[in-house]
Amino acid sequence: MTHSIIKIINQDHKVAKLAAIAIALSLIEFFLPSPIPGVKPGIANIIILFTIIKFDFVTAVWVSIIRVFIVSIIVGTFLGPTFFLSLSGSIFSLFFLFLFKGINGKYFSVISLSLIAAYAHIIGQLLVVRVWIIPHDGIFYLLPIFMISALFFGLVNGMITRSLLNLKYK
Repeated sequence: MTHSIIKIINQDHKVAKLAAIAIALSLIEFFLPSPIPGVKPGIANIIILFTIIKFDFVTAVWVSIIRVFIVSIIVGTFLGPTFFLSLSGSIFSLFFLFLFKGINGKYFSVISLSLIAAYAHIIGQLLVVRVWIIPHDGIFYLLPIFMISALFFGLVNGMITRSLLNLKYK
């Protein structure tokens, strides 16, 4: 029998630390009351956006996917509708961030990328809701409420991310 050796590199530590912060923020958000069902501030997305800008896209993908899986296991929604809504929102956000940051990052500020991610997240979730949970076009009547909340929380999260990026670490 041969022994395999798992080599842990600094990248693994970075992903673990960022994922732990994102998981903690997601858990805090999970227990916050929401005035409108389905409307949450998405504070863990601050860490994802921070990771894309400060480090790289691949690290952000790992942090985001780990966050979705671990949080869903902790709160008991793994493989349920909430898990798939979270996963689809994360995938859509990451896809659009990849597209827009890849076009030419200098044209998009942190706040505009946050808005793009917030809108993509809502679109991804609404598509899953429409196709799987509520197969009726009436779901799109909720679009204005979700788009306004995405605008507000996208702006706030973008400003927080910009502030985090401007901090000087010692």
